[in-house]
Amino acid sequence: MQTVIQVNKEQLEQITNYYHQFPSNKVPAGALFSVTTGSVTVTGYYSGKIMFQGRSVNTEVAKWQTNSSHKSKTTKKTVIGLPADFANWSVLGSDEVGAGAYFGPLTTAAVYVSKENLEWVRALGIADSKTLTDDRMKKIAPQIISKLPHHVVNLMPEKYNQLQPLHNVNQMKAISHNFALGKVLDKIFPTIPQAILIDQFAQQSTYFNYLKKANQQRIIHENVYFTTKGEQYHLSVAAASILARVVELDAMSKLSAEAGIKLPIGAGREVDTVAAELLRRGIDLKHYAKLHFANTKKAERLL
Repeated sequence: MQTVIQVNKEQLEQITNYYHQFPSNKVPAGALFSVTTGSVTVTGYYSGKIMFQGRSVNTEVAKWQTNSSHKSKTTKKTVIGLPADFANWSVLGSDEVGAGAYFGPLTTAAVYVSKENLEWVRALGIADSKTLTDDRMKKIAPQIISKLPHHVVNLMPEKYNQLQPLHNVNQMKAISHNFALGKVLDKIFPTIPQAILIDQFAQQSTYFNYLKKANQQRIIHENVYFTTKGEQYHLSVAAASILARVVELDAMSKLSAEAGIKLPIGAGREVDTVAAELLRRGIDLKHYAKLHFANTKKAERLL
């Protein structure tokens, strides 16, 4: 069975980063990546086309339906599913970074922005947080920390590597989002947000199944909404995105200092070269990298 979906540049980057965790196949002409996950082969092309081949195609495609032109009615339903005037609500938002990067942590942040603080947050200029430079975010993050209720879950590589054999990366994301949201809810109690918005990385049913399978004692489920590009729909997710990014950058700086070499963000060829250099020096990668990524074997082959 074969299915092809079409995605934009930003979505292609997100999907490419996600599939870096799987062993790489021979990449065909015009393709950015090709991997096999379970019974499905996924090939991403520079044109934005993603081809799925295998027995479980529908299950794999479902992960990206809200991100693609495939079944566009589903995409519209997700966006329309947010209540009218949602951007002006008091919302607790969450977002994560680092899932597609070989070096460094998986970092998840949750931030509560009440109606009363919306104008203050808007004045920071973070409405489109994805367009901000790292330096700009480093200046904004301390203001978010000092003013807004928040919590950050920062899974450093060693802890990540301990958990990874038990939980796939999306399940770790779900656990981290759920934990961070719960911590902020405790901080603002008895105030109850009008809504919770999670920057979507899995279907809603899949997200809650991840938490159930992980036997989480407390699952945040009331008034929870999911949408991709959540920062465009509420400033709480934009604030969470900035906070997560800055914590990730700080962690990368510390790890680079410990390693004695600048650790690049991402999962490309430069990452393979640096990982191989660390191995050459006799350094254990588990302290610096997510070992299950295909980059580990690539670095070993380079060595």
